[in-house]
Amino acid sequence: MSWGTIPPMPKPILWLLITISAVLLVTMLAPLEETLGTNARIVYFHGAWVWVAMLLFITAALVGTGGLVTRRTILHEWSRAFGHTALLFWIAFLLMSLYVMQVNWNGIFWAEPRFRIPLNMVVIAMLLQIGLTFFPLFWTSLANIAYAVALIYSMRTIEAILHPISPILSSDAGGIQLFFITLLILLAFFGFQIAHGLRSWEHNRRTQTEAG
Repeated sequence: MSWGTIPPMPKPILWLLITISAVLLVTMLAPLEETLGTNARIVYFHGAWVWVAMLLFITAALVGTGGLVTRRTILHEWSRAFGHTALLFWIAFLLMSLYVMQVNWNGIFWAEPRFRIPLNMVVIAMLLQIGLTFFPLFWTSLANIAYAVALIYSMRTIEAILHPISPILSSDAGGIQLFFITLLILLAFFGFQIAHGLRSWEHNRRTQTEAG
């Protein structure tokens, strides 16, 4: 089945509620950590959320590449939808970071590179996505490709002061990693649901505009 023929998801609001409930349940049941205690659960959620945000940016770039190669409008629509969804996740990640820093570090460390650089990137993304609404769809795909490359490079070379480097992956606790991977899968599905809705809205809007 092609991207252009994906049928509407049945009862999307119900699916969203089910997914959100599953995410909350897994987060509540996640194992504690000796140092962080109950705060470890928000750290798991926070970590999985930012990974999914980056995955969505990469997906937007890959789908956009497919659109440029095949010249299919439907893929450009998907690229824009994934890009907008990734931006929503990225903004939520930054807001979440403020809370995570407060509860774990007893204050907000604005100079932390793993907060400051993502903050700069989200400002660039917001300005980019707003500007691209006035250009043809294929420009969105080009921008998503360029942005994903810049984001991956910046996140791979970014330094850390207080923020640990990949604490979940470096952990020897299999239970923690299992819950983290489960959260990743659920949040990725949640992101796809949002992108699916945005793409459907974009497609219907463009169809109505062209028909009118």
